[in-house]
Amino acid sequence: MPSKVRVYGKAQNRTALGIVNAYLIMYPHATKEDLEKAFPLELQPKGTWNSLFRTETEYNKNVANQGLWFGEKDERLKLQDGSEVIFLKLWPKDKFENIVNHAKQYDIEIAEFTEGVKGEKGGYRLEYLNGYVPPVPVKKGIPAWIWGVIAGIVLLLLLLFFLFGNKKEVVEVEKVVEVEKVVVVRDTLFIQQIAEIEKNFNAAEFAQGKADLTESAKFVLHDLAKVINNNEGIKLEIQGHTSAEGDADFNQKLSEARAKAAVDFLVNERGVDSSRVSYKGLGSTQLKNESDPMASENRRTEFIVIE
Repeated sequence: MPSKVRVYGKAQNRTALGIVNAYLIMYPHATKEDLEKAFPLELQPKGTWNSLFRTETEYNKNVANQGLWFGEKDERLKLQDGSEVIFLKLWPKDKFENIVNHAKQYDIEIAEFTEGVKGEKGGYRLEYLNGYVPPVPVKKGIPAWIWGVIAGIVLLLLLLFFLFGNKKEVVEVEKVVEVEKVVVVRDTLFIQQIAEIEKNFNAAEFAQGKADLTESAKFVLHDLAKVINNNEGIKLEIQGHTSAEGDADFNQKLSEARAKAAVDFLVNERGVDSSRVSYKGLGSTQLKNESDPMASENRRTEFIVIE
């Protein structure tokens, strides 16, 4: 897939920090645990640390090693919940190449590297490519228009009270309205979550002839599992697809394997109840790019809410 973000950096460690910041912009709801999965310790295995990221508490515990981390206020990574994460500063050439290559799976590329000037603080900047627009985080809370609806309902209830004077009936109406309000808010957030996850998941492609999940697909499935586990009434069907390359029977089996891989990950790795997710293989019968049946975007999985 074409790159979405390009990082321009001075000094290797600042460019590495720019890569992680670009990832946070692309996935604004990522937590520290999500960052650790997206940028695992294997990128830089040697050291006394057990993660490439530290909370402020963990950072302050070991004063002697503070110089090894991006601890300055303008260097810390800001998370959606208001907390800050501190990223490892040591990125020699071989480890820097690891994170640069790793970032490609998230559609993040690095511009021609500019060496920092000795004595000057390095930096980085980001450029959005190919029409990419970063997602806007969904803020928690009740939208203003819902408050307006609630205010209208309250006025209506007061009017009913003065007209009929039946307090019992008014209380019962209030109970119904309160339940309805909660359902509206929950459904609104649920629809927004599903739409964002579906867009990212459907964009995750498979290698030709393979049914192995990519790291980007696993990350989106991690978010999807949270939505499923937080909404008891929904069930999903994962649908696997292939391009038109090769034998139709092979493509059918491959599409089933791709869909099953996603379901197995949700059930075995994320604890989703197996009765709430099913899968189906559709082979090459529903091409995403009909003008180019062999195109890579036809090799994909998608999901639909069936209940």
